[in-house]
Amino acid sequence: MQGNGEHRANDDAGLPDGARAAAPASPFDRAAWFDLLTDYGFAGERRVDAHGRAGDVTAWLPLRRDGRGRFSGLTNWYSFSIRPLFDGPDHRGPRDAALRSLFAGLRKRAARLSLYPLRDEDQPEIAAALRKAGWWVEATPAGDRHWLDLTGLTHDDWWESRPGALKNTVKRKAKKGVVDIQLLTAFDPGSWAAYESIYAASWKPEEGHPALLRAFAEAESARGTLRMGIARIEGIPVAAQFWTVEDGTAFIHKLAHVEDSLKASPGTLLSAALFRHVIDVDHVERIDFGTGNDGYKKDWMNRHEPLWRLEAFNPSHIAAWGPAIKAFARSRLGRE
Repeated sequence: MQGNGEHRANDDAGLPDGARAAAPASPFDRAAWFDLLTDYGFAGERRVDAHGRAGDVTAWLPLRRDGRGRFSGLTNWYSFSIRPLFDGPDHRGPRDAALRSLFAGLRKRAARLSLYPLRDEDQPEIAAALRKAGWWVEATPAGDRHWLDLTGLTHDDWWESRPGALKNTVKRKAKKGVVDIQLLTAFDPGSWAAYESIYAASWKPEEGHPALLRAFAEAESARGTLRMGIARIEGIPVAAQFWTVEDGTAFIHKLAHVEDSLKASPGTLLSAALFRHVIDVDHVERIDFGTGNDGYKKDWMNRHEPLWRLEAFNPSHIAAWGPAIKAFARSRLGRE
């Protein structure tokens, strides 16, 4: 893999390892994550670590240049969200000013900017900073986020609030003793090979980037944040899940099961075991199911929010006017 400084052109300062987003932390808010995306070819024409400074605070936003003055957030399908990172004192005023400075500087090189996915709580601040920096901005709901708020809840409190059908399934299937559950907190090559074999035989279409996901899992294991589960029937792996825990949050990254094993509900039993572990052992306060509005997620979660796409247009670039007019027209028609 490339070193941290080799991803960028010489005129771009590199995102420092110490830059952090507002709490709570996420695995998608670290320089190592953006380096991983860059190493595996997700930086478009070139990676640009846009930054702006106000006093002792520097705001950072890793981007990829997509061509013809178009930039977008450096993300891929594994990313739960993207948001600015900051280096320096944790004071709201300087951070807001640094973010405005970032977007003002970006206007010198970009005609358009697209950011996705943005969480509901982050979108207004980012959109406001863009507008204050002189961009035309259109914010559009584009996807869903399901998460679990465990404030004041024990595992048993939460489980009691779940749908009766889910609770009955777990009780009945666990009682039969057909499914064996293994939980891991460190990377194991054999278990990861089992996960990959399950994924290859699962109901999911071919998707993702297995080499990147493995590298991510190995890095999270080194940090002590990996949580993984394998479900087996008669010794054969039939379901697997990859989670991480960080700063009071558990993140559910990938799950898969073999279609022929559905009658035994191994994926459901595995989820129940992992939920219990991260709540009772890791004492998390939140569990994030990532992007997507899959119906089963609401059985496990108690919060649902939109994700947002921000499209920003630089009025000083004539080439951005036509796309801006089309975007605003589509938005207006969608609201009528």
